[in-house]
Amino acid sequence: MKITRISATPIRVPRPQPFTSSLGRSQDTENAIVEIRTDEGITGIGEICSIWDRKGRGQAEDINDLLAEALLGRDPFRIAEIHALMNSLLHRSEPAKAGVDMALYDIVGKALNTPVYNLLGGRVRDRVLLSRSLSMGEPDQVAEQAASLAVQGYRTLKAKIGMDSDADLATVEAIRKRVGDDVVLRVDANMGWRNAKEAVRNIKSLEPCRLELVEQPLHFSDLEGLRHIRNHVDTPIMADESVWTPADAMACIRAGAVDVFNVYVAEAGGIYPAAQIFAIAEAARLPCIIGSMPELGIGTSAQAHLAFAMRNLGYASDVNGFVYHADDVIVETLKIEDGHLLPPPGPGLGVSLDRDKVDKYRIG
Repeated sequence: MKITRISATPIRVPRPQPFTSSLGRSQDTENAIVEIRTDEGITGIGEICSIWDRKGRGQAEDINDLLAEALLGRDPFRIAEIHALMNSLLHRSEPAKAGVDMALYDIVGKALNTPVYNLLGGRVRDRVLLSRSLSMGEPDQVAEQAASLAVQGYRTLKAKIGMDSDADLATVEAIRKRVGDDVVLRVDANMGWRNAKEAVRNIKSLEPCRLELVEQPLHFSDLEGLRHIRNHVDTPIMADESVWTPADAMACIRAGAVDVFNVYVAEAGGIYPAAQIFAIAEAARLPCIIGSMPELGIGTSAQAHLAFAMRNLGYASDVNGFVYHADDVIVETLKIEDGHLLPPPGPGLGVSLDRDKVDKYRIG
């Protein structure tokens, strides 16, 4: 089997309501759809997902202007070899590589008539426990979000913090008071605190609210600061921006910086390197979760296959990015029951493109 054509189509899909964190406010999502065609009539699909400076359009250019030609004639089964080639051509652009990676796995799964999780060692769970993130706002507004999600069956919620310590404390206290102890509560500072001492002080003030995890309290490069925090608070510290790639995972482990990895398929560069991060963490006896950019249905399906196959998925995960959008570009509906994601249907990624929706949301 050989690759005959690769294309990336930027899209913008609205959100039903804006989402706010310490990184900013988002009213829509700009991603891109990747399609890889083969000489045997099998087409694989993937999704470029990024909230950073180069979103769907910029990442799509990396595929259409560079990778599309370089990968023509390649065997889509040789995923490791294709990753090595992409890494030699693009030093970053991990979301673009991830879009290609997803489409390759989709092709291989379809060719073998098996779900992608079987290509990763097989399914180790029947459902994936989900978490939901809460948009920043006034404490009573965020607490109302939390109560509504708890009624829907979510038992793990994440509060976005890191802009104002007094407001953060008021918000977390309001959430805990509203939902009680039946809901697990974690917080995400998104690199919002200036230094380790400030982070320790703020975390200690929040700990009476019984936190499960504190995510990325400092800048991604401050591994020494993260280690200091880890050694001076009771709540486990989770890396997000500090652990995008397998090399990042090794650096975090060497530094003793964190207790948990938040692994992103898009930021890692695809399913293949994301699974490597899980393997590195497992060797170091660290649990992982899977984080969201957020993705639409294709990217969520790719995350889901990883989640169903990784043994050290130790916490509720954000494998539900599609719920943060007003619409999607796939035909199928990924199923959530009682706060858990069920396996995607069918071989490969298990989802297919809705061409009319792609045309509706196409940009650029």
